Amino acid sequence: MELSQIHDVFHVSMLRRYRSDPSHVIREPEIEISEELTYVEEPTEILDRSIRKLRNKEIPMVKVRWTHHSPREATWKVEAHMKQKYPYLFH
Repeated sequence: MELSQIHDVFHVSMLRRYRSDPSHVIREPEIEISEELTYVEEPTEILDRSIRKLRNKEIPMVKVRWTHHSPREATWKVEAHMKQKYPYLFH
């Protein structure tokens, strides 16, 4: 293997000055903000399910994706609470 001998660290002298480029700008979707400076965040889909095991009981959990957030930012919530508050997600 030729490349196995190459060290994966580079020297500071190899760095170059950054040149701004408009194509590097990431466009974020617009979010409607109310006069109270708040916005509505609703769950959009359930990505995964799991069971959290405690000493003497098991709690069903769901991984929820929220509006204005990527799947990477999904959060784990108790399934019973989500079914009660957002039943349309479980059809």
